[in-house]
Amino acid sequence: MAFAQKLIAWQRRHGRHDLPWQGTTDPYRIWLSEVMLQQTQVSTVIPYYQRFLRKYPTVRALASASEEEVLELWSGLGYYARGRNLHKAARIVAMDGFPRTAEKIAELPGVGRSTAAAIAAFAFGERAAILDGNVKRVLARCFLLADKEQMWKQAETLLPKRGIERYTQALMDLGATICTRANPRCDACPVKG
Repeated sequence: MAFAQKLIAWQRRHGRHDLPWQGTTDPYRIWLSEVMLQQTQVSTVIPYYQRFLRKYPTVRALASASEEEVLELWSGLGYYARGRNLHKAARIVAMDGFPRTAEKIAELPGVGRSTAAAIAAFAFGERAAILDGNVKRVLARCFLLADKEQMWKQAETLLPKRGIERYTQALMDLGATICTRANPRCDACPVKG
């Protein structure tokens, strides 16, 4: 069984399925979660994500807020440039609509290649490779890679023909729960060997 299929099967049984941003294809909710999750753990993000959606349930609501209001709600989440960029991008999206490809999503303020790919995969089913910190660690260990460009190439090569949403979530889940920075649980890895 190929790498992607093993991960997809593993994610169905052992992955995370109860995160508040899962089970939707709403690009606003997915984008909000992906920006918040940059360099921040899931357990920290969940209450912020829920508060943001209560106050700003739509991208238009976020766009109409002042930057000060947004940053006040962001307070404690850290990396405040993310909050400022989120607000700037919300104003663009409110005027122009949400971009529908990873390439166009990456043009939004504060959205890099990997974040754009995750949003495009979850919201629009686009076959786009991600390479966040967790995925870098997985690829480095599984394929003995150290070079970032090699990792991008490998990530693109591994993309499945179908099931990109679950595969993308599986990579994130594997890096966050099994292939951790310290004390990885290699015995439980679905792609060991």
